[in-house]
Amino acid sequence: MTARRDPRTLPKGHLHLHLEAAIRPDTLADLAEKMDVRIPPVTGFAGFAAFAGMYDGLLAVLAQPAHLRRLIDEAVADAAADGVVYVEFGVSPQFYVDAFGSLEAALDAHIEAAAESGDRHGVEVGLMVTVDRTDDLDAAIALATVAASRAGRGVVSLGLANEERGYPARDFVEAFRIAREAGLQSTPHAGELVGPESVWEAIDDLGAVRVLHGVRAVEDPALVAVLAERGTCLDVCPTSNLLLDVVDDLADHPLPALLAAGVRCSINADDPILFGPGVGEEYIVARDSIGLTDRQLADCAWSSLETTLASDALKTRAKAGIAAWLAEGESE
Repeated sequence: MTARRDPRTLPKGHLHLHLEAAIRPDTLADLAEKMDVRIPPVTGFAGFAAFAGMYDGLLAVLAQPAHLRRLIDEAVADAAADGVVYVEFGVSPQFYVDAFGSLEAALDAHIEAAAESGDRHGVEVGLMVTVDRTDDLDAAIALATVAASRAGRGVVSLGLANEERGYPARDFVEAFRIAREAGLQSTPHAGELVGPESVWEAIDDLGAVRVLHGVRAVEDPALVAVLAERGTCLDVCPTSNLLLDVVDDLADHPLPALLAAGVRCSINADDPILFGPGVGEEYIVARDSIGLTDRQLADCAWSSLETTLASDALKTRAKAGIAAWLAEGESE
């Protein structure tokens, strides 16, 4: 019997990755020292509210343009090292208006840095402009409008993140209409802190083609059937689900059940600086702790590319690479 395949060499997309939380621990320490600020705590949180507060703390060290460019370049390099051929960063240009002068300039800085780093490291990069669901609709529409104006120029999707409870997706229908009409994918968070009703809103009210998290859809067999029929991809983050109490034990994670029901899923890291594993390690977690086969890992990798706006040429190369990875060693 040959050695087990290395999931880190499997060509894959990384679709659920919040940019600020992709910062390297050493870089976080270095930038905090340069800015003479206390390093934000990044571990030891209990529940989503504490996690969100720690995420806000990361922004303190990224308030300078040079720091943002460094973050993006290192995050793309790390993606390449994990076998990622396409990465879709969740970005929030509204966090950087003070540094760049306007929402448009902030997003353009992200686009420019992502393109340069993607060329340097051989990774296609797309940007998911992310609406904060705790903000009002006017802010969401302004963000969607700017994102829509950059469709085809680095921006590929509109996301919706932060606290689900009390902030329903249906409140943002107009913002997502603007994005979809410009050709952007609808990619909201749903089905993490709230159950299936949140996923229904994401796919029916916002027209989601991918749902970030979405794992609580497993609680509603009718929803699972609709997701499978529509080919909606769930961008799943196993370690995040464990640490934020979405699941009690990785051995009981719904990912195998969702795949068995025909739901497309990708495997992602969410916030590596806070949760620990990068995407390569998450594939190992999915195999060793959740129980996915290599064939299922390969299916997830293909879903992480085919369901996106990555280029057709990249998808063709990656599909061949996935087949070659599966051909290594014993057949499944």
